[in-house]
Amino acid sequence: MFVFSVKPVFSILVATLTLIILLALLSPPSSSPFSQIPPSGKSIKSSLLGEEDIWSVRRLVEWRPCKWWLQGHQTALPLETNGYIRVDCYGGLNQMRRDFCDGVGIARLLNATLVLPKFEVASYWNESSGFADVYDVDYFIEQMNGFVKVVKQLPPEIASKEPVHVDCSKRKGQFDYIESVLPSLLEHKYISITPAASQRRDRYPLYAKAALCQACYKALRLTRSLEMKASQLLDAIPKPFMSLHLRFEPDMVAYSQCQYPGLSPTSMKAIEAAQIDRKPWTGKLAQIWRLRGKCPLTPNETALILKSLSISPTTNIYLAAGDGLMEIEGLTDVYTKIFTKSDLLSGEDFMSMHGNTKAALDYYVSINSDSYVATYFGNMDKMVSAMRAFNGLYKTLFLSRKGFAELTSKEPALKSYFTSALKSIPPVKSQEKKLIDFLSYQM
Repeated sequence: MFVFSVKPVFSILVATLTLIILLALLSPPSSSPFSQIPPSGKSIKSSLLGEEDIWSVRRLVEWRPCKWWLQGHQTALPLETNGYIRVDCYGGLNQMRRDFCDGVGIARLLNATLVLPKFEVASYWNESSGFADVYDVDYFIEQMNGFVKVVKQLPPEIASKEPVHVDCSKRKGQFDYIESVLPSLLEHKYISITPAASQRRDRYPLYAKAALCQACYKALRLTRSLEMKASQLLDAIPKPFMSLHLRFEPDMVAYSQCQYPGLSPTSMKAIEAAQIDRKPWTGKLAQIWRLRGKCPLTPNETALILKSLSISPTTNIYLAAGDGLMEIEGLTDVYTKIFTKSDLLSGEDFMSMHGNTKAALDYYVSINSDSYVATYFGNMDKMVSAMRAFNGLYKTLFLSRKGFAELTSKEPALKSYFTSALKSIPPVKSQEKKLIDFLSYQM
C-alpha cells in the first residue's frame, strides 16, 4: 500500500497556479498595428502608468468571448408551432437590428415561427430599404436552423391577413411575454410585435438566449453586393486606422435639448428646424442637464479630448457618421487625415444608397477597424463594441460626456488648457489624473 500526503501536492499546485497567473498578468501586451502609430507626445494615462500609449495599458483580467450557445447541447425545437411572429422595427439600422435580435429570442421563447421582419420606411431617415436590402436572407435562415423556425413566405391561409399588432415597446419592469403575448399568438396565429427595449434578456431560458445570440452574432450577414462594397471601402482606408463614431447632426442636437453657444449661423438654423417642440433647456437646468452627460460632444470637444490623450494628429481616422454632421471643421482642423464614405465611394454609388445601407457600411468598417472610438453610447456603439469583443478586438474606447462636462465646469481654467492642448503644450501634472475620467470604458 502506498501512502502519501495530499498537503504537499496541494501546495505545489497552488504555487504553480500562482506563478502562471503572475506571468499572465505581467507579460507584455500583444502588439497591434494601431499601437504603432507615433503619438504626438507622451499620453496622459501613460504618463501615470509608464506605458507607451493608451492602447498598451494592460487590464488585469482580459475579457474573452464565450460562444457558450455553440458549445453546449442545443434544445430541440418543438414539432408544432404556436403561430407566426413578425418583428416590426423602427429607427436607425442598429436600433432595428437590436429589436430584431430581441424578437428572435421572443419567437423562440413563445415557440413561434419567425417571419422576416418589417423595417420602417421613413422619409425622415431618407429610408426605403428593407431587411432583404441589407441582410442576406438565405444565410440568415440557414444559420438559424435548429435555433428558431424562419420562413420567407406565410402559408396561403394566413398570407392574405395582416398580423394583429401586440405593442410591447413601452412596457416597463418585469414584462412577461408568455403571459402577455402568447395568448394573442394562440388566438390569432399571426401577430406582429415591437420588443420592449427595457426588457431584461437574462430572464429568458437558455434556448431563447441561444437563439438571440445566434441571430445577433452569427446569422446577420450583409448581402453579397453590400458586403463587397463595404469590403472595398475598408480596403480603401489607409492602415492602420481608427474608426470614430461622431454624433453631432441637427436632429441629434435638437433631441438632446442642449445649448451650444458659439455655433455657426448655419448650424443654429439647422438645429432650430429639427427642434419642432423640443426646446433646449436654459439657465440652471441647462447646466444640470449637461453635467448629467446628456449633451453630445462637438467635433471640437472630441478633437480636444483625443489630443489630450496623445492620439496623434496624423492618425488615419474613418468618420463613421450620418449625413449632415455639423461643425466638422473643429475636428478636421486638428486631425487632417479624415476619411468618409462620400470621399472613398464614387458619387453615383454613394448617391444611390439610403440610410440603412450607409449605416451598414459604417458598422462593417467599425467592427474591422484597428480601434474604435465613440463619442456617444447609442445603439451603434453598443452593437459595434459587442461584436468587436466577440471577435477579440478590444481597442474600443468610449469618451465620457459627463466627465468632460464635470471637468470643464468645476475648473474653468481647464478650458484654456484644452485650447492649449491643441498646440501641443504639455498638460499640468495636477490635472493629469482628472483627464483619465474621459475614459468611461476601455475594452
